[in-house]
Amino acid sequence: MPLSNGSLVTEFILLGLTDQPDLLIPLFLLFLVIYLITLLGNLALIILIVLNSHLHTPMYFFLFNLSCIDLCYSSVITPKMLMNFIIENNTISYMGCMSQLFFFCFFIISECYVLVSMAYDRYVAICNPLLYNTVMSLKVCSYLMLGSYLMGFLGAVIHTGCMLRLTFCDRNTINHYFCDVLPLLQLSCTSTYVNETEIFIVGGKDIIVPTVIIFTSYGFILSSILQIRSTEGRSKAFSTCSSHMFAVSLFFGSCAFMYLKPSSAISMDEGKFSSIFYTIVVPMLNPLIYSLRNKDVNVALRKTLSKK
Repeated sequence: MPLSNGSLVTEFILLGLTDQPDLLIPLFLLFLVIYLITLLGNLALIILIVLNSHLHTPMYFFLFNLSCIDLCYSSVITPKMLMNFIIENNTISYMGCMSQLFFFCFFIISECYVLVSMAYDRYVAICNPLLYNTVMSLKVCSYLMLGSYLMGFLGAVIHTGCMLRLTFCDRNTINHYFCDVLPLLQLSCTSTYVNETEIFIVGGKDIIVPTVIIFTSYGFILSSILQIRSTEGRSKAFSTCSSHMFAVSLFFGSCAFMYLKPSSAISMDEGKFSSIFYTIVVPMLNPLIYSLRNKDVNVALRKTLSKK
């Protein structure tokens, strides 16, 4: 085969989640339902925020961006994954694989920093309510989002650029359901030391730093909640924070399990199971966790439906 970007491989074969025939149809239906819920949930939240002026606040500005990101990076991965269940040899071109890797990295790293912005927003709203309108101005919110997307773009360029420097000689079967960095490293016929070091440094920065900031913010938030005298108010605040922390912990925990371990210590079967959470489950859960129990969103939904 002719060389393609320094590689003898012109296409890859995605093995998918499982090779057990009895599980293919049930898993296809399960992930199809999850994907449809993800699309409908995030689209509904985006439309509600755009149509209702009382949702044009910093919190919903961040939530709008989170929904857009979840919608995009779920769509980068899930349709190709669904094809694995119904097509015997699910192939993807070399450049298609690198493109999928780039957009996956861009959206998932951007989400890491959007979650940081959301945690900071809630910290200011609860711990410094009198300064909220000043601190969380439109200019500050715009800078936070611009910074989130810039971090995503830089991370994607670094990860994809390091992958493009590798040579893939003959093996082209990826033991995964999408083009992720670690399964691709296993196929390289050149040294991956630089790539593994880069993943540990850049990936560690994009996982550990946001996690520390988010948990610190929620620590201050919980401290403020404990000072609420009303038992009902304290219970409601705890309930809201716990659901947010569950989503954040699931997202960053599964990412850390996948990317912050030495590549030799990672089983790709375990990796595929772990990656389901941050690529498929969390994008479905986010609109449910951040909107279903939110009074403002429920009011906006009723108003929008009544207009129709």
